[in-house]
Amino acid sequence: MSIKRVHPVDEILPLRQLFTFGLQHVLVMYAGAVAVPLILGSALGLTSAQIVMLINANLLTSGVATLIQTLGFWKFGARLPMIQGCSFIALAPMIMIGKEFGLSQIFGAVIAAGAITIALAPVFSRLLRFFPPVVIGSLITIIGISLMPAAAIWLGGGNPGADDFGKPANLLLGLATVAVTLLIYARFSGFIGNLSVLIGLFVGSLIAAAFGMTNFSRVGEAAWFELSPPMAFGVPEFSLMPILVMTLAMLVIMAETTGNCLAIGKLTGKPTSQQTLGNAFRADGLSTMLGGLFNSFPYNAFTQNTGLIALSNIKSRFVVAAAGAIMVLMGLFPKLGALIAAVPTPVLGGCAIVMFGMTTVAGIQELSRVRFEGTRNGIIVAVSVSVGVLPMSFPALFEHANGALKLVLESGIFLGAITAIVLNILLNNENQPTEALSSDAELAD
Repeated sequence: MSIKRVHPVDEILPLRQLFTFGLQHVLVMYAGAVAVPLILGSALGLTSAQIVMLINANLLTSGVATLIQTLGFWKFGARLPMIQGCSFIALAPMIMIGKEFGLSQIFGAVIAAGAITIALAPVFSRLLRFFPPVVIGSLITIIGISLMPAAAIWLGGGNPGADDFGKPANLLLGLATVAVTLLIYARFSGFIGNLSVLIGLFVGSLIAAAFGMTNFSRVGEAAWFELSPPMAFGVPEFSLMPILVMTLAMLVIMAETTGNCLAIGKLTGKPTSQQTLGNAFRADGLSTMLGGLFNSFPYNAFTQNTGLIALSNIKSRFVVAAAGAIMVLMGLFPKLGALIAAVPTPVLGGCAIVMFGMTTVAGIQELSRVRFEGTRNGIIVAVSVSVGVLPMSFPALFEHANGALKLVLESGIFLGAITAIVLNILLNNENQPTEALSSDAELAD
């Protein structure tokens, strides 16, 4: 009698490991998680108390969104180790809506766009056949490269406009964090080796504290317990134009969710099926609706955590679910959130260099399985990757674009994916039926 092995994605680790590996994911994504409410609140001229409320609400709903995506119920949730956070793609549209229509219109548009995403999930999930290995590999590579500006900003200190941005102390702190992370990863295996990023963050923070480069004052100022009530900024209002703008943002988010699902599916050895993709879209839509109701924003998977999965080799979705539970606690107990926020950004930048590089490596590994000789795959990869990194390499290139066009052009992942799909259809047209059939057969297996 054979014993059926549990897939690593569905493996439930001991409680101690769930907590430590989950905390590692939270530390990696925290800076990005609070950036959207911070920037939006500042752009709309909200008070400090209102911005704090947005941050707490964001952490709470990020945790709930992560639980929905990882644990899943019925047709909601990819049941993959995907940590959820507020999408940067929706930031510019929300600022535009907020300045012209008001904050209540933002939340109304978010709720409506979330509902539309749920309705469109079955349609978008059928596009999976347009993602053969040459497109997947290009897309994952673009994701990894596109993350590097965030690593550079963190490494320099977090605020490019600050006088001390990029000072030697910040760079040395980041370098020390890289060194500690690599040392732990190279010298230890098993549980300790898998915690290399968490240990790097901890040691880097200790070094920063020793040289007075971190600030724990916010921990004392933060409340012990605080619950952001739903609709704290008033009843959401619904108007056609804000809903259309937010729906376009959600379409771009769905394209990024596709890339993240495919990347994590490759890393974990659990290929993404049409059903998985549809469930992921529905979870994004439901989480976004909850976000609008509880004073938060649209959600999608945080790409930076993909590299952590590759580096730690911990593939369990229950680890990321534990990260979601920690974020819920952070949203309810602001002191905990303030303590985690005390990790200096150069320390995060040091770890990000390693993790984001691992995401790029995952894309290169996928491309290594693609046949280039005697095919047109080389030019497909060359053009799609080049187009995908344009918004990251020189953002001013598209500064004259407006409205919906600007929203699309600013997403390198969306541009790269569309370019790779179109070129693959045009240049590999005679191979499409065969490739589609083999792809469907793989998913069926």
